[in-house]
This record gives sequence, structure tokens and C-alpha cells, in this order.
Amino acid sequence: MIVTRFAPSPTGYLHIGGLRTALYSYLYARANGGKFLLRIEDTDLKRNSEEATIAIREAFDWCGLDYDGEVAYQSKRFDVYKEYVKKLLDEGKAYKCYMSKEELDELRAQQEARKERPKYDNRYRDFTGTPPAGIEPVIRIKAPMEGEIVIKDGIKGEVKFKVEDILDDFIIARSDGTPTYNFTVVIDDALMGVTHVIRGDDHLSNTPKQIVLYDALGFKKPEFFHVAMINGEDGKKLSKRHGATDVMEYKRMGYLPEALLNFLVRLGWSHGDDEIFNMDDMLKFFDPHDINKSSSTYNAQKLDWLNAHYIKTLPYERLAKEMKEFGVDFNSHAKGELLLNILRERSKTLIDMSKAANSIINAPTEYDQKAYDKFITVQTKEILAKFSEILTLNLDAKGYETLTNEFLQANEVKLKDLAQALRVALTGNSVSPGIFEVLEVLGSTETKNRITKILN
Repeated sequence: MIVTRFAPSPTGYLHIGGLRTALYSYLYARANGGKFLLRIEDTDLKRNSEEATIAIREAFDWCGLDYDGEVAYQSKRFDVYKEYVKKLLDEGKAYKCYMSKEELDELRAQQEARKERPKYDNRYRDFTGTPPAGIEPVIRIKAPMEGEIVIKDGIKGEVKFKVEDILDDFIIARSDGTPTYNFTVVIDDALMGVTHVIRGDDHLSNTPKQIVLYDALGFKKPEFFHVAMINGEDGKKLSKRHGATDVMEYKRMGYLPEALLNFLVRLGWSHGDDEIFNMDDMLKFFDPHDINKSSSTYNAQKLDWLNAHYIKTLPYERLAKEMKEFGVDFNSHAKGELLLNILRERSKTLIDMSKAANSIINAPTEYDQKAYDKFITVQTKEILAKFSEILTLNLDAKGYETLTNEFLQANEVKLKDLAQALRVALTGNSVSPGIFEVLEVLGSTETKNRITKILN
């Protein structure tokens, strides 16, 4: 069985790069009838945030990424880690290091002066003497001192590391007993049965250390997939300066989860020239072996295009439910479904739709000054007054477009001379959906009221 996991640290919001990694892991497990696990790596007690943990789970809920079993918290597993530290000590595969901070600083300074790679010098590796007083030891693993560590990565292919270039006897437990990142990751992935680890390639440098630990503990190694980073359009690593990176910020900006997931799955993976992927499509076609080796580029215009697509195609009930969170209840309006279907054709985000809907549903309390000055003139006021008079007619057999065209012909008026003034009267500005559609949504009585208001 394929078992994948997503294991964020709760030190801040969930980054969209993290969500992409979670999505890739989710898809591979679900498409193959496997398990997808969520683990919170919260052993760094000083940096952890309960709010960040809540934000991670909130983002998962919004995106519809369900996980198997309960959320695993590393902070609740310290006894497990201590057990395996003891096991390595008992087997002579790890040892206590009594090197003081001052000694370590001195060693680093000497190595830097000689332009050597900073690393531990193994002085306590085979120590059998009396431990120095007053020093709580750290625990170090006995790492190989020469040779190569070879990783068969599902994306990058075979990656080789020279031991002397990257390794020393690294710490697996600090002097206060808390375990280190690489140690806990290996223990948890092994005990949770993780078979495939999909993560950002910023973790590639951690992998040799983890391989050392897998071998020392006798655990079966998972398959690794290291995904290249997402870059901004300037080619630099994606950050806040490129726009929102917090997953929930995209919700607040009016993006749909379907659009965001579709956008993220394509940042590094493709299936032919296809651009639109709903969840069923992703589950059908996604394979982590097809992820690109090179970094992907964030494209805000593509996200807007995808969001507009899903706004156009989602069922009315679903979109109306989403819009309630943006302060618009289409179901409470007599022509709500018509209005939503009109607005969905021209909206990039739910905020766009909310602004447009409110400008139609709510009578204007003020008018855009430029639009008013340009389109509300003595001439157009006369046209609006005459147009208001015919709205008392029975429109059951005659639509607003037919009625308006007959009015224009009878009064020798061009549509532009009426339409723009009418838009200002009805919405407060000169931008709206088609004027006949706005008339249909508002109806004759409300239209007359708004015309009267602007004429007064």
C-alpha cells in the first residue's frame, strides 16, 4: 500500500508551496487506494504556534484535502524518540558528546581560518574516559566517514553525495533531551509506514543524514521525490513580495479552492497541453514520476483565468453558498439566480462578483463623480424621465430589450445616450453587466425609483 504524508512545522501560516506538496502527496495516495497522513512537526517548542496549527488544518478543510486517521503531533511522541535514542546508544551506533559550546565555537573558528568546511571533529566518538563535570551531553550518531551516499530520487534521478563533503557525526538529541528534526522525521516516517516521501527540494540536503539514520535503525527506506521550488515571475524564490503566499489569504481574496488546486498541480506537472483539472482529473492523471525537475514560475494571470473558469462552471447552489461569505445572499433576491449567472460570466474573483452584485442589488447612495459629470446631462435627464414613464407598461409579453428599442426608435435616441446614463442611475457608476440584464434583475418599480432619485 502506498502511504504518503504531509508534515509541516506549525511556525506560521500554510504556504502555497506547502499546499502543492500536500496536494501531490494526497493525489498519489488517493489515486492508488493508499493512505495520506497529516503530521505536525512541533518538536521546536519555542517556535511553535497553536494558531499556526489551526491555520494548517483550516487550509486543509477549505481545500477539501482529507487525511487518514488522527493528526499526529511530534510533541506527543517524545517517549518514542527517547526509546530509539537509547537503542542506538546501547548498540554503539550513537554516543554522548560532552563538547562545550566554547569548545565548539573555537573549533569552528579554527576551521574557518583554514577555510575548511565546519564540522564536528569526532573527539568523543570513541571516548571511554571520565566525562567532564557540569556538561549535559548531546547525542551524536556515528556517521560513515568516507564513501558515497546514493539516493534514487523519483524526480531528480540518481543523486550522489560524498560523505566527506557533507557529513559529520551529527546530533540526534540535544542536551535537554529534545530530538532533532532529521531524527524525528525518520522515526515517524518508518513507524507510520510511509512508503513515498514527496517534499520540496530544499530538503534534499537532509536526505543523506536521514539515510544514515534509516540504516542505523534498520528501517526500510521510503522512495523520495524532491520537488523543485516555485519561483516568482522575476525568477527568485516565491515570497510575500510576489503576492499572497498564505493559503487562506487566497480565500479572502475571492479565489475558489478548485482554482487554487488546479493552479498548483500545474506548477511543476503537466498532462499534455491540458490546463483544466478538477479533482477527478488530477486523481486520474497525476503521477509524481512526471513532476518536472526544474523550478516552476508563479503566474498570477493564470490563476485569475482558472478562477474565472470555475466561477463560470460551478453549480449555482455551490457558488451562491460561497458568495454568502462575501456578504451577498443571492437566494434572498427574487432574481438572484439570474443575477449570479449574469455576473459569473464577467468575474475573475468572488470579490469582483460581490462588488458587482452589491452595486445592482443595493440602490446607490452616491454616484461616481466622473461618470455622473460625463453621462448625467440636461439631455440625458430628459431621456431618463421619458424612459421611466414607459416602465409602467405590462412587460409580461414584452422584454426590456424590445421595450427599450421601441422607445429609442420612437424618440429618435441612440442606445448609448440612454444606456450609460441609465447605468449611472441604477448602479452609481458607468460599469455594469448588459443594461437589459440589469433591468431584468431590478424590475420596473425599482428602476423607476432609482431614476427618480437621480433626477431629484
